[in-house]
Amino acid sequence: MLTPEEVGHIAGLARLGLSPEEIQTFGKQLSAILDYAHTLARLDTEQVAPTATVLALENVLAPDRAEPSLSQEDALANSPQVQDGQFRVTAIME
Repeated sequence: MLTPEEVGHIAGLARLGLSPEEIQTFGKQLSAILDYAHTLARLDTEQVAPTATVLALENVLAPDRAEPSLSQEDALANSPQVQDGQFRVTAIME
């Protein structure tokens, strides 16, 4: 189990100001998390292929298809400045 000093050090690294009660509470929680991580580290994963995700890959994007879009006039309607059928913006470079 983490000592109060270790929890205080971790809190300091995270720029958290913790009360003594919070240090006690978070110390127990962090210790449980670390114990679980140690349990997982002991698992034999030699036969498991490296992977980025365990979920099935599926395309969640809508299919590409041509659809009518805004007219040039509608697209420029709310622009504060228009010039030659284009948005006019303030120059940021000379």
